[in-house]
Amino acid sequence: MDRRPESSEYLEELSKYVDLVPVEGDICTVFRAQTDEICSFISNLTEEQGEHRYAPDKWSIKQMVGHLADTGRIMSYRLLRVARGDKTPLAGFDEKDFVPTANLEAHTLEKLLAHYKLVRESTQALLDTLPEDAWTRKGTVNNATISARAVACVMIGHDHHHLNILKERYLV
Repeated sequence: MDRRPESSEYLEELSKYVDLVPVEGDICTVFRAQTDEICSFISNLTEEQGEHRYAPDKWSIKQMVGHLADTGRIMSYRLLRVARGDKTPLAGFDEKDFVPTANLEAHTLEKLLAHYKLVRESTQALLDTLPEDAWTRKGTVNNATISARAVACVMIGHDHHHLNILKERYLV
């Protein structure tokens, strides 16, 4: 799928993520390249860096990687449901509830990165097998209508957003 979603296919508040997706290129290819970029970037960090927080009340890099994996898993499920035409409304989630209870600090950065990579590879398999008409199917997530291609772009934009935060605030 090389067409980005129309603004009518997602909530306006999600444009902060959709707008981070490159305009050119196939969504599946962009997703794959992003997975490689993020995995390469994080794999070059030390375990000590994984513990770093840029402020006392902010997540550590380990927690950020865990958040990316959790969000990817949830968003992939949403993508599956919407792309398959399931009209059952899906609830939202609050990452502020997930991260503190995940015990992410007990794991190595390497293990958390492996988890993230597996989630992305699973999502990639889903993206690569979607029929053309599935991309524009719509469902309800968090009381709002969203298309499958919008979910995919939100996933890409969300991870891009957090990669930018890692580069701009954590590793300066």
